[in-house]
Amino acid sequence: MLRLLLIASMMCLLSTARAQGPTTPAKPDASLPFASASTDSALNTMFQGKIHAEWEALKNKDKKAYGDLLADDYQGVELDGRGERNKIQSINDLDETTTFNYTLERFKTISLGPDAAFVIYESTMQFPPRAQLHYSRVYIGELWVKRDGQWKELHYQETHVK
Repeated sequence: MLRLLLIASMMCLLSTARAQGPTTPAKPDASLPFASASTDSALNTMFQGKIHAEWEALKNKDKKAYGDLLADDYQGVELDGRGERNKIQSINDLDETTTFNYTLERFKTISLGPDAAFVIYESTMQFPPRAQLHYSRVYIGELWVKRDGQWKELHYQETHVK
């Protein structure tokens, strides 16, 4: 008898749970600037243009063009393990840059409000034939901020991808 009562109780609980239907997770608050990835293709396109200009400046060792894209309080972390570089150090490092060619892909822009955005993308770098390493692929995150009406790169972080 106890067994029948237990089975009946279990069936009652199961039928009650089914009647309520599946639960759906709460959606993020859309009023928060970081709630979701930006679907604004114009913003994503604008950052792609700035990042392509950044890589062209690196490839061509164009210190002025590169420096114009960076915020005065810029900090960058690259694969070489040397730690953070400020704007002046990063500009001076262009003399040592050996990137021969590059491809940029998989851009994703996340709006953090009207004056900030986080851009994620991948780069495959090709080095000169005389270099020991011929290719390197990195996953990159860049924080951009709008200052005095102009977008400037505030932080750069790269991670090696195999």
